[in-house]
Amino acid sequence: MSNLKEIRNRIASVSSTMQITSAMKMVSAAKLKKATDAILQMRPYSNKLTELIKNLNNSFEKMEDNPYAVIRSTNKTLIIAITSNRGLCGAFNSSIIKVVKEIQNDKNENDVSIMSIGKKGTDILSKGNNLNSSHDAIYDNLTHNTVSKIADSIMLDFENGKFDKVKIIYNRFKNAATQIVTIESFLPIVSNENQEEETAIIDYIFEPSKDEIMKNLLPKALRIQLLKALKDSLASEHGARMTAMHKATDNAKELRDQLKLSYNKARQASITNEILEIVGGAEALKN
Repeated sequence: MSNLKEIRNRIASVSSTMQITSAMKMVSAAKLKKATDAILQMRPYSNKLTELIKNLNNSFEKMEDNPYAVIRSTNKTLIIAITSNRGLCGAFNSSIIKVVKEIQNDKNENDVSIMSIGKKGTDILSKGNNLNSSHDAIYDNLTHNTVSKIADSIMLDFENGKFDKVKIIYNRFKNAATQIVTIESFLPIVSNENQEEETAIIDYIFEPSKDEIMKNLLPKALRIQLLKALKDSLASEHGARMTAMHKATDNAKELRDQLKLSYNKARQASITNEILEIVGGAEALKN
């Protein structure tokens, strides 16, 4: 009977876990729809703006004319590692941390600092790593204004020479089951070298002036780029959690079915033993 009681307790425990994972899956599915709509609407604008900036960068006669396109010989790199504030989303966070550590161990990267966005990344990267800063609370209010403050501080550090390169590492959303770890150059702005030679330089007409437009457009483009990466990561997080909770629910259901089968077999064996004892006792009374 003790064995049957133990199996019943395990069945109840697994069933409770299955209810929790199923509920978390539905919550993530609801959040995923909103996050997916946001990033899919933003991507075309962000991509076109980035393309425009790279094309405009080709029009500068000297690289020094654009403070965000200066390529320095030194090698002080800032990595913006974007993770989540919560777990239970499979390899979503560990894949980002793995890439960050690979860059830190790269012999070509001499001085690497880390800016962490997300509690899960901060908790791990703060141990024995050169953590420059963290912005974990940004997910509580992910707006253009809050992201702009972070982007502006990064641009200021780059202008002042605190960092020579800035890279963003995040999960790019493809679909609910697939998130692609992406390393994206943030600063310096690199010219669009992939275009064909005849279309590489586009003759723009500037009004009021090239310097005035670039002064306002460049910071805006960089802010949008960081905001897009964060929204991409947020959509990927919900997709990864929904997939992880779906798998966890299926595994819990399979385990519960196996436990029920074991319970029925043990119960049947117990009933058979009781019948045999009764029959044996009746035969003993006859004799």
